[in-house]
Amino acid sequence: MRRVTARDVTAMKAKGEKIPVVTAYDYPMARLADEAGFPVILVGDSLGMVTLGYDSTIPVTMDDMTRHTGAVARGAARALIVSDMPFMSFQAGADDALRNAGRLVQEGGAHSVKLEGGEPVAETVRRIVEAGIPVMGHVGLTPQSVHRFGGYRVQGKAKEQASQLLRDAKALEEAGAYAVVLELIPAPLSRVITSRLTAPTIGIGAGPHCDGQVQVMHDLLGLYGDFVPRHTKQYAQLGELISQALGQYAQEVREGVFPTGKQSFAMDESLLSELLDD
Repeated sequence: MRRVTARDVTAMKAKGEKIPVVTAYDYPMARLADEAGFPVILVGDSLGMVTLGYDSTIPVTMDDMTRHTGAVARGAARALIVSDMPFMSFQAGADDALRNAGRLVQEGGAHSVKLEGGEPVAETVRRIVEAGIPVMGHVGLTPQSVHRFGGYRVQGKAKEQASQLLRDAKALEEAGAYAVVLELIPAPLSRVITSRLTAPTIGIGAGPHCDGQVQVMHDLLGLYGDFVPRHTKQYAQLGELISQALGQYAQEVREGVFPTGKQSFAMDESLLSELLDD
């Protein structure tokens, strides 16, 4: 089974193939996503909110990303593993960014990294790509800048901001990014950006015109109840099923119903007698 590469992802746009992307943060979820046939699995810094309980992605560290990326990489045999570069792992300069990107690949087992921002980070993207590490870009609502945006707001509604987002996406492509995430931007704008880029666009809350879509797995499966984004669709309510199953287990323990003989191990009675005699 051949591993999907960044070049394969870029080629999917040329072939007119839509690109499904999903997040995963651990080994079992990565295995399930890989078995489901996803060509790309993103180890998003959204793990800070979804699995670590923070109220934003900002507290996520390089150690967090490296550890979770390694778990996902061990669980997926075919998918391209993309790891988010967390807050302040690339903003201080290209040297820091290159060092941290290398760590996600060398220690975490990522095949690509993703970083937020447009024109201001284009040269950093170029440096990482030139070092041999594929880069996925990310423009629009960039969660690491949530304080500057004043919350999780749709970006690109005004003409000046829309023009800047187009310039940002083009700058990333010119710097060597093989794909660009468009987050929380109007669908007509994502259609324009998608048509102007050779690199595929991966939308999240950016409408149907992108070349691919990415969603948080826990949102799709109903596992994260704190907040359900408008742009997601819940394909299952596993949180309710898990709660019910755990409640049944707890009740059976209280009632002495679990474990039964099927969950117990036998012992030779003569050995038991000898033990008691001692």
